[in-house]
Amino acid sequence: MRMIKSAALLSLIVLAAPVLLARNPPPQQGGSPRPIGCEALLDLPNVTITRAVARPAAGNTPAHCYIQGTLDARIRFHMQLPLPENWNGRLLNIGDGGKDGALNVADHRLAQGYAVANSNTGHDAGAEPRATFAHEDLASMIDFGHRAVHLTAVVSKTIVRAFYGRNATRTYFEGCSTGGRQGLMEAQRYPDDFDGIVAGAPVYDYQRLNVSHVWLAQRIFADNLAGNLAFDRDGDGTPESLTKVEMLKHAVLEKCDAADGIKDEVIDDPPSCRFDPAVDLEAHLCRGNTNADDCFTTKQIQVLQDIYRGPHDSKGVRVFRGMDRGSEYEWDRTMFPHRGNGMVPAKLIYGVDHINFLFYEKSPGVPLPNPFNPNQTPDKRANPPEFGWWEFDIDDVTAGKGAAMMAITDATDPDLSRYLVRKNAKLLLFHGWADAEVSGEPTVDYYRNVIETTFKGDVSAARARTRLFLFPGMGHCGGGPGCNEFDALAALVDWVEKGVAPDYLVAQHRTNDVVDNQRRVCAWPQRAVYAGPAGGASDRANWVERNFTCK
Repeated sequence: MRMIKSAALLSLIVLAAPVLLARNPPPQQGGSPRPIGCEALLDLPNVTITRAVARPAAGNTPAHCYIQGTLDARIRFHMQLPLPENWNGRLLNIGDGGKDGALNVADHRLAQGYAVANSNTGHDAGAEPRATFAHEDLASMIDFGHRAVHLTAVVSKTIVRAFYGRNATRTYFEGCSTGGRQGLMEAQRYPDDFDGIVAGAPVYDYQRLNVSHVWLAQRIFADNLAGNLAFDRDGDGTPESLTKVEMLKHAVLEKCDAADGIKDEVIDDPPSCRFDPAVDLEAHLCRGNTNADDCFTTKQIQVLQDIYRGPHDSKGVRVFRGMDRGSEYEWDRTMFPHRGNGMVPAKLIYGVDHINFLFYEKSPGVPLPNPFNPNQTPDKRANPPEFGWWEFDIDDVTAGKGAAMMAITDATDPDLSRYLVRKNAKLLLFHGWADAEVSGEPTVDYYRNVIETTFKGDVSAARARTRLFLFPGMGHCGGGPGCNEFDALAALVDWVEKGVAPDYLVAQHRTNDVVDNQRRVCAWPQRAVYAGPAGGASDRANWVERNFTCK
């Protein structure tokens, strides 16, 4: 009887074998698996795939396999996999923005043949907006800080190998802002994940940046918005006029625009600009220090000086760099509250509940019902107690009270020897000099620290593996009055795969879909210098790439 059962079991195994082989094909010679169909990815034994569909071509997006999956229960990830005949052999992981909590796509990279992967970094913004995901949840903080991007990098390689039947020839990461921080975190913590990384506007000193948003808002909102540059012209209680912001922009450009020999409403080198609000706006001080639409009060001048200087603690110790000259073009959106932005500038959105959930090891309390309004009294007897951003003390930074979270979220380590030297990988950094959300000088500081720490001060050795590009007049990850369209990933691929280090990137600016400015953006420390027809530097017709050289 026992033998009959064994025989029956053996026959069932034999009969089932073709089905099992069809769903999970064995490796080919040399250890490479046979490629499998899109829907068959649902049956991978070592990855949790929740969705796998073949999507037809739509517009500029080619036909591809789209999958979603989960990692360690909380982290959702997805991939866009080009058809095998369209795959360029490369795997690209893309970064995120803000506090993330969403799945991002890169249709343009898919159309170029890349297999693309991205995650929500461990939380869904629809359920846990802004920093609320981190409330008393250390695991979520770690996922957001670095773990989710690393796990997505690992699983994306597994899926590529299963779908195409071979490993990607090269793996890349491309991100800006939070994505730039993620790229640096990968190079620092997980140096074997990628062959090349593009890190744009990297918010690597993450905690200090976010508290700087709060510190600036405290000054602008103080004393019933006495430092606000927006003015209530119609007397309805809500400032709507941005005349002062325009006056400020004009004054800064008047001071520094032509320093590079070109009048183009762009400041080429903000650190060399010596615009001083107390001096250069003196002719526009309000008579009797009475606030009006077309002048500046002493309080407003002081706020401007604070913005350019950056946050300092009560002993004068610098916490973070101030804003760059030339970034004023978008301060109406990011810095000053007015009717047009709903009285909620972008910098406050980033920092409003960061202090509550992501700065301290133990939360000081939850935000109030309207977290943006400082004219409220937090209820300290509630459970949990309330805490408003206007209560934050910048001295807590230099006192080390944010150290635990800094260890999780900050990508400040300048020792990239494992990534750049041992692995011989490449890192391409970029930042816009007119970034109204994150100043560019901290990125220069980090790059200098990498040169000193990883390469013992040898600039040439550093430039063989990492380069920094600073875009005059470009905003946060794009936009702005300067040249802001370019392809850093293409330059990185040539560097990694062909050994062609980029001495410059070609960037352009469009107005109404027409290119009206084109420049070389040179690898730091060089800058683009006009070398076109004599006397024509300020003629827009001469603003083409061939008329600029790197010096």
